[in-house]
Amino acid sequence: MEKERGIERETVIQAIESSLLSAAKKSMGPTRDLKVSIDRKTFDIAASVQTIVVEKITSPAEQLSVRDAQRFKPGAQVGDFVDVPIPPQKLGRIAAQVAKQAIMQKIRQAEKERVFDEYKDRAGDVVTGSVRRFDRNDVVVDLGRAEAIMPSRERVPTEEYQSGDRIRAYVVKVDNESSGPEIVLSRTHPDFVRRLFELEVSEIADGTVEIKGISREAGFRSKIAVVSNDEKVDPVGACVGMKGIRVKNIVRELSGEKIDIVRWHPDIKTFVANSLAPARLSAIELDEDIQTVKVTVDPDQLSLAIGKKGQNARLTAKLTGWRVDIQKDEGSKTFEEKVAEAVEQLAKIEGITADQADLIVKSGFLTAEMILTADVEDLLVIEGIDADTAAHIRAAVEKHFDQQMGDKDE
Repeated sequence: MEKERGIERETVIQAIESSLLSAAKKSMGPTRDLKVSIDRKTFDIAASVQTIVVEKITSPAEQLSVRDAQRFKPGAQVGDFVDVPIPPQKLGRIAAQVAKQAIMQKIRQAEKERVFDEYKDRAGDVVTGSVRRFDRNDVVVDLGRAEAIMPSRERVPTEEYQSGDRIRAYVVKVDNESSGPEIVLSRTHPDFVRRLFELEVSEIADGTVEIKGISREAGFRSKIAVVSNDEKVDPVGACVGMKGIRVKNIVRELSGEKIDIVRWHPDIKTFVANSLAPARLSAIELDEDIQTVKVTVDPDQLSLAIGKKGQNARLTAKLTGWRVDIQKDEGSKTFEEKVAEAVEQLAKIEGITADQADLIVKSGFLTAEMILTADVEDLLVIEGIDADTAAHIRAAVEKHFDQQMGDKDE
């Protein structure tokens, strides 16, 4: 048992002594003082009950005559206490069952305490185990001497596990519950990525390169900000490794999750620019009151800066701690974009259809103000616009501006 379960021999012996004592008390009934001991060398079991020497016995379970007492302790006198051995024959079948149950209960308790003592200081470590079974959506992982649980909220949504699979995970916490120690694992925790980098990159482990922050969407992409405490060491290059071998090992462990390694900088503008790379930024403005960074990019860089479903912008915001607002540079709009926007603005005016707005814009009237300053005759030169339509358009624009002026007055 000591070898298979890792329980110390003394713990097992003490459990047997305590269990036999409980069994003996049930078998012997009320006694003054019952003792059970096991010799640590021969493993002989000795049980005895303490009795008092009296002239006249009134309670046989606790008292002994002088003659009987001197058989166990020569020279015993009235008032002395004598330990009387209990023959094993007095412990019956029921007592044996009680002892067995008590021994197993104490050994299980000792196992739980051993597991808790072994893992209580390992929160924040990375452990390796095999998938044993599934409890609904939770994964039960066998760590060798203990079982751990990875709740569904800590599972990577893109990963599937099978019984027997070997996995590595981050120890989130270790609780000592009444049912036994509970070891909670995670593969989605940002610090899981941190620990993997510490294990893979020696410069991080020795403090030459420091991880300043991590933002993660588990299973899809992570951003990690690094800085070097030695000007001769490139922090990004150290994390990537020769031919990318270091970061490839981590990506493989994370089942293909993409990792962006960002150079940290104390200046928030530079830090945001590094984090949004490889997108080229036109301008960056800060609003320190509301902790917002307004980023302006060229139209062809907009989707790259924002990322798929806004992922790049979200991760940058988590990494920097600032809200990131990415906008397209209005001054760099193409001619087609400007025409489309002008058509859209005119079509919003009640009384002007989209087709009419398209004809008007293509004839050179780009805004409602230009229509307002023109004569009805100027609109007649537009192909497909007759006198009634021109008058109707002009009236619609005038009404639109009248409403706007009325709103301003209110």
